[in-house]
Amino acid sequence: MKPAKWRDFSDEELRQRVKDLGEEIFNLKFQFSLGVAKNLARVRHARRDLARARTILRERELQIRRTA
Repeated sequence: MKPAKWRDFSDEELRQRVKDLGEEIFNLKFQFSLGVAKNLARVRHARRDLARARTILRERELQIRRTA
């Protein structure tokens, strides 16, 4: 998902997504260790989405305005 769409979410929605993505990454890593999961690309996408969400939350804490 593009960062512009992430910015449309409220702070609470972003915090919930951060929590959900963290759990998803944990579960995917666990599945890989057991040899159950096969889609390694999903971990990469989840990690990037997590980083985007955390970055936007941090920008809002620092009250940084981006012009797009």
